[in-house]
Amino acid sequence: MFRAIAIVGLIVGLVAAVVFGPRYLQNDSSSETAGIDRPACDLLAGPCTWADERGDWRMVLKPLGDDGQGQEYRLEIDAPVEPVRFLAVLRGESMYMGEYPVPLKRVASRTYEARFTAPVCTEDNAMVWRIDLQSGQAPLQGGGSMKPIFQAASHE
Repeated sequence: MFRAIAIVGLIVGLVAAVVFGPRYLQNDSSSETAGIDRPACDLLAGPCTWADERGDWRMVLKPLGDDGQGQEYRLEIDAPVEPVRFLAVLRGESMYMGEYPVPLKRVASRTYEARFTAPVCTEDNAMVWRIDLQSGQAPLQGGGSMKPIFQAASHE
């Protein structure tokens, strides 16, 4: 009896590994390591611009002030494409604090904007965020040869 249960469990485990394994590995490589080999572009120092096969991109981040809930920012992106459900996803560059999708609204032809408050770490005031672009759930490898980052201001 025990042998039959062990064999069935092994078969179910192997089937699950074959079905879910490649999907898990693909998501890991696209989200966590997407910006590892690219030089950083500090968005608070000025706009980040790049070009790819689709055209020219431009990303600007402006601090708007602390509204009592933390530092608020305005992100503006000029994109050569019109993505479906365009998102800017905040991912911790200096430490992992989760992923925070920020929906972008179209404000002009191929210009998108969002306002958000970046989370800060209570242990370390030097939280650096990377911004990755997505069209729905699909990553847009925007940034091309660089990765847009910024250091979130601590809440006072």
